[in-house]
Amino acid sequence: MQGADKELTEAVRAAQGGDETAFHAVFHAVHPRLLGYVRTIVAEPDAEDVTAEAWLHISRDLGRFVGDADRFRGWASRIARNRALDHLRARGRRPKECGTDETVLADLPSSADTAEEAIAALGTSRTMELVAELPQEQAGAVMLRTLFGLDAKRAALLLGSRPGAVRTANHRGLRRLAELVEEPTTSGV
Repeated sequence: MQGADKELTEAVRAAQGGDETAFHAVFHAVHPRLLGYVRTIVAEPDAEDVTAEAWLHISRDLGRFVGDADRFRGWASRIARNRALDHLRARGRRPKECGTDETVLADLPSSADTAEEAIAALGTSRTMELVAELPQEQAGAVMLRTLFGLDAKRAALLLGSRPGAVRTANHRGLRRLAELVEEPTTSGV
């Protein structure tokens, strides 16, 4: 287990025992990416409220959670997704279905790590702005796989999709992010 994951796992366990400082550490470690994920589902004015509601559920049910940092991030993402979908249903809207054809990934992978290059080139708020410009299935996949660190199987469970479709959407989303990052530099020439 890596250092950050080990620290988060320990903080979650301490928070389960009632340690408020540990819960504060868990919140600060997970909240920015959780909020970013919710923003891919719910429009901006409501995203913070939906995320706050998710944190209420997380804090209420934390004592029943079992697992490590990776499972916690997946569990928290599922709660946030459910709150976001409840919010959309209450507003009378349905999220778009993920219609990704996973057989279309014909491009050969680059030797560079697109995710690292795209994200390293941006600040967190700018990253979230650009991710929000992606189609919903790509934004969700990028948030869960690349920014939140979930594997394809867990991300697929959260998104109601197949792991291959999530990998495809993540790949396309990262490729589009790389294009969006390059646009300002090429337009200024």
